[in-house]
Amino acid sequence: MEKAQPHPLRRATTRATVVRALGATILFSLAAISSLGITTQRTAAHTAVPINAAQIVQQCQALNVLPSPPKDFHLRSESDRYVPGTPPALIRNATIWTGSASGHDVVVGDILLDKGVIREVGWIGESVLKLYDNVTVLDAGGAWVTPGIVDLHSHIGVGSAPSLRGSSDTNSRKGLVLPWLRSLDGLNTHDDAYRLVISGGVTTANVLPGSADAIGGQAFTIKLRPTAERSSSAMVIEPPHTLNGTHVDPALPPRWRQMKHACGENPSRVYSGTRMDTIWAFREGYETARKIKHEQDTYCAKALRGEWTGLGDFPENLQWEALVDVLRGRVKVHNHCYEAVDLDGIVRLTNEFKFSIAAFHHAHETYLVPDLLKKAYGTTPAIAMFATNARYKREAYRGSEFAARILADNDLRVVMKSDHSVLNSRYLLYEAQQAHYYGLASNLALASVTTTPATVLGYDHRIGFIKPGHDADIVVWDSHPLALGATPTQVFIDGIAQLKDPHVSKKPSGHQRIPKTPDFTKEAEKTLEYEGLPPLETTEATSDIVIFTNVSSVYLRQGGRIREAYSASEMRTAGLVVVEKGSIQCMGALSDCPLTGYGMDIQRINLEGGSISPSLISYGSQLALNHINGEASTNDGAVGDPLLGKPPSVLGEGPVIRAVDGLQFVTRDALLAYRAGVTVGITAPTSYGFLAGLSVAFSTGSPHKLAAGAVLQDVTALHVATDSWTLSVSTQIAVLRNLLQGGAEGELKSVFASVVKGSLPLVVQVQSADIMATLIELKKEIEGERGTSIKLTFSGANEAHILAKEIGEAGVGVILNPSRPFPGTWKSRRILPGPPLSEQNAVAALVANNVTVGIGIEEQWSARSTRFDIAWAALEANGALSTADAIALASVNLETLLGVKKPVTDLVAVRHGSFLDFEGKVVAVLSAHRGVVDLVG
Repeated sequence: MEKAQPHPLRRATTRATVVRALGATILFSLAAISSLGITTQRTAAHTAVPINAAQIVQQCQALNVLPSPPKDFHLRSESDRYVPGTPPALIRNATIWTGSASGHDVVVGDILLDKGVIREVGWIGESVLKLYDNVTVLDAGGAWVTPGIVDLHSHIGVGSAPSLRGSSDTNSRKGLVLPWLRSLDGLNTHDDAYRLVISGGVTTANVLPGSADAIGGQAFTIKLRPTAERSSSAMVIEPPHTLNGTHVDPALPPRWRQMKHACGENPSRVYSGTRMDTIWAFREGYETARKIKHEQDTYCAKALRGEWTGLGDFPENLQWEALVDVLRGRVKVHNHCYEAVDLDGIVRLTNEFKFSIAAFHHAHETYLVPDLLKKAYGTTPAIAMFATNARYKREAYRGSEFAARILADNDLRVVMKSDHSVLNSRYLLYEAQQAHYYGLASNLALASVTTTPATVLGYDHRIGFIKPGHDADIVVWDSHPLALGATPTQVFIDGIAQLKDPHVSKKPSGHQRIPKTPDFTKEAEKTLEYEGLPPLETTEATSDIVIFTNVSSVYLRQGGRIREAYSASEMRTAGLVVVEKGSIQCMGALSDCPLTGYGMDIQRINLEGGSISPSLISYGSQLALNHINGEASTNDGAVGDPLLGKPPSVLGEGPVIRAVDGLQFVTRDALLAYRAGVTVGITAPTSYGFLAGLSVAFSTGSPHKLAAGAVLQDVTALHVATDSWTLSVSTQIAVLRNLLQGGAEGELKSVFASVVKGSLPLVVQVQSADIMATLIELKKEIEGERGTSIKLTFSGANEAHILAKEIGEAGVGVILNPSRPFPGTWKSRRILPGPPLSEQNAVAALVANNVTVGIGIEEQWSARSTRFDIAWAALEANGALSTADAIALASVNLETLLGVKKPVTDLVAVRHGSFLDFEGKVVAVLSAHRGVVDLVG
């Protein structure tokens, strides 16, 4: 049986229970008590010294000992997590980022793993290897190697995939302050996410309770690999010695424990209270813990003075013992906290009760108040954050992509986290990559998912670094870890290889070095100047004639495809592009585009080897239907489900909802998308039921609906969903069949008639391959009856790859949403994960079967990152998609799939790199239909 893993949380027994258990096996004489230097007191009739006095003294002497590893920890010959029979492993010819020297240490050489421990790092000679039998050798071929990724904030296992009844154990609703709860008690060993997350290089996750409560309970840090014991406890790293009833060695120091706190909107919303209620609940809970601590300290002071008379039992309370240990500095507190008002309240709380915060999580406004954070009691908290995920509720509205950089500039430790499954932690490294893109130094970006979270957790003596004596948690990457799409070729946890026959996509040679990211200094400064809400509108070029110089490539739309119109590498000269009123007039060498005749009023922009390409389209979120997702007053609102009426309103006359009527311009997410080269949004009405309505195509950069070019097309497609939970799938299919056969009245009948004629696309939100199969049959049925051709598009489509051949033959299009799949529900669980777990990704599998594929998003904050999504899809396709094909995924293909009749003509100019990497920066949008060049700066 595999050993249970150590962890900072004690089992649910009191110290007194442990003391009594020890006292039952060992009798201490008065001489032994005296040898401890304790003054004994006697009465004429008897002695008052209790039989377990030695244990009491020992307990009291250890009461304030801080957690730490044993002094000889790094002398261990094997890990406590070692699985007997695991062969030694040698990683040869690696470029090793060790995490040492503040993340600047890189060693070229080898790594030897044995018995779950890193034995040697660097050049390892044959004389050393002769000491080991049956060594498994992995030749890295110069590849980058890092420590395993550590996720400081995850709900993996307690919020399991797929989501099923009883699979969510993140939050309790039993009260605001619940320090006695433990995430381990809800940790599901059958979460489908474990394997996926490991394939992203994540080896360790801190599993937190949720944020519904002010104090949600105790967290447990786990290794993600499967264990022979198959238990939750076997996954835990460094549990308390007593967790599974094992013997307590009193000579060992305690181990770190973790605890979740939350402030602000979440506990206020859940308990219909206010921030004042939450802070009072904190203070009341801590006051209870403080009183218990005071009683314990008083008790121990008497015991250590030998004042035994009337001493009684050690004072403690099982419900509050963890919070008492917070006050003793033996628990790492992880505090969900966003806004300055809440951060200030917690800082005051720490100073009132004298305890430290290990990290503020989410923490969207921390970059605005760094000096406040430094006033917290004890060690200044680290900041665990998202890279770009913001504006989804009021507390996150001032979130900034430059926060990580600004915090680091103020000497605050930065951690990138997933909040899995808010973000799929398989791609936690992507958060570090984005932070680096927006200005966080490369050493700190890599540290933010390795050494820094390991240190914050108190486990840096064993994880987060590649050092002899540390756990053998190692990731071998196919490219530099900060390069877009970096994917593990092998992952070791406790020295055990986790990927069986991994699939590797060949990456461009430039991906083997740290990306040369753009300079966003001015943007970061402006963010601070405007307290997180800098102006995002672009400015028009000062001249009708704009000359772009030093252009490496130009991609243009041609019909329904993208083609490369100019390549500096082929022409062997940097390109020149002449633009007049937003339209390209000439491209090529200077000799091909003489500037005579344009006059003196010319604006020049040096792209420094950059490129010009078609702009992108965003689809799938509520972009431009709200400013803040979680704030109803900022939203258009959701469409009611017509199938829930009595009788269902879908069977009678009634309007079909149009997204164009609810458009809201100058939303921050839309403007950020425009600045990132996503110039068009296609959005359907928000719906959680069967019928959503008619989508609209709009300009993301327009000031209002009446501005020229603000609305590109009032109606693009009709949107329905057949995987809604409100009614049975068969009911929804039956209704859809009836509507397609003409069984409606009024506008609804007219709209479905347009669908049947093929003049209006029907977009169906669906994930399940079984439902897709039914929809394909329904399409054939209606087309056979009417003699027409229906334009059908599947949106979502996690399982579309299963029917790739049939979808292609049926002429159905697919919008993958999200572009990188996750088995969040039962109907979307059969994903094609892509490398390293499968040779193909879903995009490549569908394209290979002649399916027109587009890429969508789920939440509007991610619209700005569409360029990275399409690039990632191409990188995973192992050469099956060209640059032009990748751009098409979020441009011409979406136009086709969503019924855009007039092609989008906007172009995007990128300085230095390309539109598909972390080196390029969008500097201009060329708008032919508006006759202008918008400058981004």
